Amino acid sequence: MHTSSLSLKKSSTPHYGSRPVLPFYGAVGTPIFAAGTMQQVACNLQRTLCRGGAPFRVAAPAASAAQPAQQQRGSSGIACSAGSSKASLIRSIQADIASKRRSAEEVTQHYLDTISKVEPSVHSFITVEADRALAQARELDAAIASGAVTELPLLAGIPIAVKDNICTQGVRTTAGSQILRDYTPQYDATAMARMRAAGAIMVGKTNMDEFGMGSTTENSSFQPTCNPADTQRVPGGSSGGSAAAVAARECVAALGTDTGGSIRQPAHFCGVVGLKPTYGRVSRSGLISYASSLDCIGPMASTVEDAALLLNAIAGGDDMDATSSGAATVDFARLLRPAGALGSSPLAGVRVGLVAQTLGEGVQPAVEAAVRGATAHLASLGAEVEEVDLPNFGIGLPAYYVLALSEASSNLSRYDGVRYGARIEPPGEGLSGMYAESRGRGLGPEVKRRILMGTYALSAGYYDAYYKRAQQVRALLRDEMTSALSKYDVLLTPAAPTSAYKLGEKTSDPLSMYKGDLMTVNVNLAGLPAVVVPCAYPDGLPVGVQMIGRAFDEAHLLNIAHTYEQTAGIEAPVLNMAA
Repeated sequence: MHTSSLSLKKSSTPHYGSRPVLPFYGAVGTPIFAAGTMQQVACNLQRTLCRGGAPFRVAAPAASAAQPAQQQRGSSGIACSAGSSKASLIRSIQADIASKRRSAEEVTQHYLDTISKVEPSVHSFITVEADRALAQARELDAAIASGAVTELPLLAGIPIAVKDNICTQGVRTTAGSQILRDYTPQYDATAMARMRAAGAIMVGKTNMDEFGMGSTTENSSFQPTCNPADTQRVPGGSSGGSAAAVAARECVAALGTDTGGSIRQPAHFCGVVGLKPTYGRVSRSGLISYASSLDCIGPMASTVEDAALLLNAIAGGDDMDATSSGAATVDFARLLRPAGALGSSPLAGVRVGLVAQTLGEGVQPAVEAAVRGATAHLASLGAEVEEVDLPNFGIGLPAYYVLALSEASSNLSRYDGVRYGARIEPPGEGLSGMYAESRGRGLGPEVKRRILMGTYALSAGYYDAYYKRAQQVRALLRDEMTSALSKYDVLLTPAAPTSAYKLGEKTSDPLSMYKGDLMTVNVNLAGLPAVVVPCAYPDGLPVGVQMIGRAFDEAHLLNIAHTYEQTAGIEAPVLNMAA
């Protein structure tokens, strides 16, 4: 874990014109693919393709400050926040700060102390910014004490974490890769700038699969992250560090990114709420790209209301991102119905479609039972529930990997040691040697694998067979899901076929790991919003249900998820994060 920010300047040597094809190696000098592997993977893909909230007012000084909320300890002795998982943690903390029961510094120090205790077991963070966080908290306390602040901004005093592929001014941003190990941005991503403007206090940058390429956070070049529910299991990925940090109470909420499920699958594995907004709802400016037509920034939190509050802060158009939408935003949190106003049939008139293709063979029985249980609960709240047939649902996975890897091949070409990234110049080996060493040592095996596959799909003679056909499949899936959502308010699926698997279980079989994205990638291909909410804890392992909504209708989607969360009575077991 890194506790200070280092600076790496962009490579200053310009290079124009063509350059040699970059070789890719695992260990230095060792090819990453055996002969014929790329053709086999491509043929497999070809065969498959053919088939808001009101501000808190600051109170007058209290006679005495209340003690911090009582803590509950797991068997490991690590402190875990007690209380109902259904209550907004953000609102609770801001009420404490506004009433002066606790200062912003005390709140921030509490979370930094938890990081110190938990990190040896969980490894959620790449960089912790303790000094900056405490300085910002003290500034807020001073402003409150002086009377300069009478109403707290949306996220004032709230300790948050940020995935390490979102640029943060003056704080190193690695994307989980050694090639960017010392990169320090000179600006904030738009989403990060909006979080700062809302008063959020960033405690650190979270671990992730390198450049977002992975489903376990084991592909980080720094360290694997462990699942707080069971430290022998993965937290999911690529936003596994953000999910684990929220689940382990190392922060109140976090920002993650989602290209094919990288917010939702970790939320499912770790038992938190994860929201992937509509594509274009949140600016991508300042996000280190994986696949530009699929990438989304979104919130991860312990409750739907907290996720809605973060979405309030980051949503909206941006002149710095041509793909961002000018669609009107609303106060997503204010539109959530209070628990006390839900009544006996709060979802009367809501139509829910349970996607038939996401259940049955290949889905862990405990996961299917949990999702069916969530479906039954929605029906008990008055929703009209029925199974819906989406016959093309299964072909989204290979189409996604063709498109995502093709875009990655283009996006990551800039990290060559000349334009961007750490440079390694072996003596006497010239330009080709510099390229080979810089990329060979700076990029990990999974990143190289995906670049090669994407380059193959875009190569002459294969573009029409793979990339063009995948785009056609994408249009087909978008039309199919949009048509279904014209009839149903939300579509329901599991967030993943299984609960969290053990560390190392999938690392030797990347194709098996890719299949785990089956439930989530179609949402990205269609550009739709989706939220994952915990719905069961079989054998102590979290399981989440995925709710998919209409484009730019996050307000309705979040209301349904919030109603489920407030009435289902799902409580997480006490964390045990023993090493």
